[in-house]
Amino acid sequence: MRFDIITLFPEFFSTPLKTGLMAKALGRGIASVVLTNPRDFTEDRHHTVDDEPYGGGVGMVMKPAPLFAAVESLPVLPRREIIYVTPQGQPLRQQHLWEWAKHRDQLVILCGHYEGVDERVIEHLVTQEISIGDFVLTCGEIPALTILNGVLRLLPGTVGKAASLQQESFEDGLLDYPHYTRPAEFRGWPVPSVLLSGHHENIAKWRKAQQIERTRQRRPDLYQRWLGQQP
Repeated sequence: MRFDIITLFPEFFSTPLKTGLMAKALGRGIASVVLTNPRDFTEDRHHTVDDEPYGGGVGMVMKPAPLFAAVESLPVLPRREIIYVTPQGQPLRQQHLWEWAKHRDQLVILCGHYEGVDERVIEHLVTQEISIGDFVLTCGEIPALTILNGVLRLLPGTVGKAASLQQESFEDGLLDYPHYTRPAEFRGWPVPSVLLSGHHENIAKWRKAQQIERTRQRRPDLYQRWLGQQP
């Protein structure tokens, strides 16, 4: 799978791409990441990528020409998605990550800055707008890295035990269950006895009950959605 990141700050990704599972996946050729700077596609001597907004207002807006040129310079793989990360987009869900991992060959991710990008970029270039939450950050590189990491870990060969991907928060619409490891008692706090029983069916039932209760308490919105999906 190919990831193309359109970014004014390619150096932002230097350390993350050399760290942990992402570095291993890229080293194994499971995916590739190409960083493209829109400044390289400007035509003035100052390499200007932003300008004042029409109609007035504070801040600057990223110009359409460098962004279009940057994306149009890329090879086009058969199944491509062009994503703009913005608080105005669809909330990022685990199903988005699975959809891209299974059904896309190329993700192009546009990292916004300033007050955002010219609307014509969104209308005529972008195929999907994505938000990682109801808050504002200083740059689009952070959510771009979130998407990159979330998709990359789902690609076959990245995670050692593929089955573990099915036993995490959001995979079945619920939060994850509590996890424990040795020692069996720490500072007077014991591991739940069911986990030490060796009875796999009872352990599975306990974990499912914990998922349901934890979701009900911490994320009532997810809980109600999960309830609506039950037969």
